[in-house]
Amino acid sequence: MERQVRKERIGVVVSNKMDKSGVAEVVRKVKHPKYGKFMLKTKKFKFHDENGEAGIGDTVKIMETRPLSKTKNWRLVEVLEKAK
Repeated sequence: MERQVRKERIGVVVSNKMDKSGVAEVVRKVKHPKYGKFMLKTKKFKFHDENGEAGIGDTVKIMETRPLSKTKNWRLVEVLEKAK
């Protein structure tokens, strides 16, 4: 039995106040079903950051994983770009 492909998201860190955790805001474009206008939808994901690498404003790649706590189901894969 093979492991399913895990979801990956790219987002911006909006909080890193927790110990070994962070919150990334992911933005996606969605087309309105009736009017056809593209809208931006945002969603926040809590992720596991073992070494505390991610800082506020950093662009990060996160991957879905097993539940690590009540609200944390994502882990940090890499920091793509540091905040300026």
